[in-house]
Amino acid sequence: MNNKTAEITFWKGVPPAEGEYPGLNPRTEKANGIICEYDVAVTMRDGVKIYVNIFRPEKDGKYPVLIGWSPYGKHGRVKYMFFPKCGVSDTDFSKYAAFEADDPVDWCPKGYIIINVDPRGCWGSEGDLTYMSEQEAEDCYDLIEWAGTQNWSNGKVGMHGVSYLAWTQWRVAALHPLHLAAINPWEGVSDFYREFVYHGGILETHFLPGLKTHMSFTTTRAEDIVEMAKQHPLFDDYWASKNADLSKIKVPAFVVASWSDHGLHSRGTLEGFKKIASKDKWLRIHGRKKWQDFYQNAERRRQFFDRFLKGIDNEVKYWPKVMLEVRERFFVGNFRGENKWPLARTKYTKLFLNGSDGKLGQSPFKKEAKVRYNVNDITDKTQNAKFEFKFDKKTELTGHMKLKLWVQADGSDDMDLFVAIEKIDRTGDIVWFQFFGNHEDGPVALGWLRVSHRELDEKKSTPYQPIHKHKREIKLKPGEIVPVEIEILPSGTLFERGEKLRVVVQGSDIYNYPEEYHSDGHTETVNKGEHVIYTGGKYDSHLLVPVIPAD
Repeated sequence: MNNKTAEITFWKGVPPAEGEYPGLNPRTEKANGIICEYDVAVTMRDGVKIYVNIFRPEKDGKYPVLIGWSPYGKHGRVKYMFFPKCGVSDTDFSKYAAFEADDPVDWCPKGYIIINVDPRGCWGSEGDLTYMSEQEAEDCYDLIEWAGTQNWSNGKVGMHGVSYLAWTQWRVAALHPLHLAAINPWEGVSDFYREFVYHGGILETHFLPGLKTHMSFTTTRAEDIVEMAKQHPLFDDYWASKNADLSKIKVPAFVVASWSDHGLHSRGTLEGFKKIASKDKWLRIHGRKKWQDFYQNAERRRQFFDRFLKGIDNEVKYWPKVMLEVRERFFVGNFRGENKWPLARTKYTKLFLNGSDGKLGQSPFKKEAKVRYNVNDITDKTQNAKFEFKFDKKTELTGHMKLKLWVQADGSDDMDLFVAIEKIDRTGDIVWFQFFGNHEDGPVALGWLRVSHRELDEKKSTPYQPIHKHKREIKLKPGEIVPVEIEILPSGTLFERGEKLRVVVQGSDIYNYPEEYHSDGHTETVNKGEHVIYTGGKYDSHLLVPVIPAD
């Protein structure tokens, strides 16, 4: 066994036949002006063979290469049908298209070669299947160098795609493959522990098990990510090994994030943009449906790749460094250009919680108060604490929020806190926003924290973004009241005069999509008894919000 996977727990995976896998059948076909090479073996540095499908323009020449790396199947398993309301349909794509990647029928005629990959251990490829491992990053590196030296390649390789296809880009770009010339990470995790598996230290139990099945088609064996998560409840070397050193990334990058993938991609993509060292980098932040937005912006992405893979002098050099959408409600918002992220002119403002009347105020409340709610039944969504602030003028909140609370666990030695920021219109109704890739009834923003994980990383935290170490548990003593800082994931929202911001705090998921695995869930909480939140006086519980001046 490769020593890089010696400590990983594996499982048998899912037989490829269950994923409609046609099996290995190396061949070359021509259709639609495209040369299609199927099941081409590429040998990795240790001798293991992985298999790729190559789609290139029929006209002779040397072309740039775009690689889409994921475990979902290079054989065209486009399955958007599983995600109602996602904005795209399987019928929108040719039989060559892979899930969350570009369609060769669209890109080959524009002078690009598309390579779809079955990574090590996936489908018919040899070896053991691991995720975001050092082994996977090295394999991707080897494929890039192979693709960059073929007689049909111009020596420039780019990477593209959504979600897993974006995660991989962070990982391999930090290794500096010689032929990697540009990346386009479109909504991808960059911290496996904090952004994907443990939200605020609370294990995600809904999306992760479903994903385990959907990316574990193998004839060998696959990393058991659910079991590994249970074995590693704290941030340790296992989780660190899955995260790229973003500061080492120097390749040109067009990074796309969203306000709408809280609990999966939003945080990781924005952190990636902030931390990469690329001189040429751009950020686009939207509040739309991720797959639909990806395909609708194909021309924008082509301009980026034309510049860095073909050397074409085009409009990209005039792009604003940041293009973001300020949302008003579901699918209503306006884009504008900015110079940096987070916005330098942000006026971070404290809104203080008042436990006596459920309001938020701009000045501290002198009188101490408390509010409590029961946490024994996670299905009871009436048990929570709510605080509201009414805007007296049009206000934009774009950026990071932080919720500081003074809390006590009555009947337990720990607490799992779930937080949502909601927008309330002038008639008192919740204003819904896009959530994940296909839900149309999500909040402004979300945050989570297991109170025993409250220890901050002082070197990495900022006044507006608390970063928790997650290295140890600090349990509560009976009757102990402690301050906690909860990271609220970034958002961009416009509030009109008379509209309200609402903070919801409770002991379980605030929103549930039980029939759709493409959403978060946290069913294994430490909660019991009651949660108590203290406000006013010496308890400076408050929400820090990012106000963007009107000018």
